[in-house]
Amino acid sequence: MELDANEMGKVVNRLKRAQGQLAGVVRMLEDGRDCEDVVTQLSAVSKALDRAGFAIIASGMRQCLAEPDDESTLDVDRLQKLFLSLA
Repeated sequence: MELDANEMGKVVNRLKRAQGQLAGVVRMLEDGRDCEDVVTQLSAVSKALDRAGFAIIASGMRQCLAEPDDESTLDVDRLQKLFLSLA
């Protein structure tokens, strides 16, 4: 299944922000920053990645519902497996 380019633009932006946050976490570690600050930022990166993954899966689910007979769409079992891989 091919993902909707318009929807994926938002996901790409989210991933780029997460990439910047992760670079910030690395700098924090290199600078010897406080553990609590590092973990807080790392948690933010993790949530951003999770949200990007969920947005991708949601887009796939929407396409499956809109085009249920299209052979290129993911079946429910595959979507569930993808969803659970993020849990």
